[in-house]
Amino acid sequence: MLPSIIIGLLVVMLALWLLKRHRVRVRREELLSSPLPAEAVKTLQQNVALYSRMPDHLQQALQGCVNRFLYDKVFVGCNGFEVTDEVRLTVAGNACLLVLQREKKYFPGFETILIYPETFVSGQVEYDGLVETHHDSARAGESWHRGPVVLSWQDAQKGLRHERDGNNVILHEFAHKLDEETTIMDGLPVLRSPQEYRAWAEVLTEEYAAFLQRVERGDNDVIDEYGAVSAPEFFAVATESFFEKSHSMQRKLPALYQQFKGFYGLDPAQW
Repeated sequence: MLPSIIIGLLVVMLALWLLKRHRVRVRREELLSSPLPAEAVKTLQQNVALYSRMPDHLQQALQGCVNRFLYDKVFVGCNGFEVTDEVRLTVAGNACLLVLQREKKYFPGFETILIYPETFVSGQVEYDGLVETHHDSARAGESWHRGPVVLSWQDAQKGLRHERDGNNVILHEFAHKLDEETTIMDGLPVLRSPQEYRAWAEVLTEEYAAFLQRVERGDNDVIDEYGAVSAPEFFAVATESFFEKSHSMQRKLPALYQQFKGFYGLDPAQW
């Protein structure tokens, strides 16, 4: 049997750990209902294209989500890049659009966001049977499974300057983070209820097949062709279009728009 002093120490350590968890939980809840300073709001107005068009109650909710995001996540500058408040708020403001109306108003499973000044090179591995091929690939962003999100600030800014082109690397990489909440990244995120999975599977399967045909014909215009790489990439680029080309998606791909509207709990075409 363990000596009573060791048992006592273990009890104290457990109590301290539980107290710390409680304080963190309370702090996170406080942050979700706290407004941002005026200067931070100005950054959201400038760098989150949808912010100024959102209803007031959603603007307030987004501020709370940003507060919590900045409390939870660690930003690391790479290749000499300096992470400023503008960078943090811009990434947080765009990313938090994805969880604004979801039950989990945060991105679990990882902590770190790596920011490069410009497009970065990432090592890739491809398999053809037993043959393994390694090569380098230039990237604007990356989401490592159960690991960090990696972003090029130059590419992020480019997407922000063209707010309705359907290209937003921040939305794209954080959509992947929602996708992987099911433990695998397959284009099927955690939906709001079990009843929604059948319709989601039917619509997304049909829409993805139609999308591939449009890409092959050369008449695709709502969703970026990069989505043809795989179902997870289709989910990520469709997310970009849902927020940045909402009117086009609602008009030309109404069934897909309805599924994303239900998933995100938002209707940006109405803003």
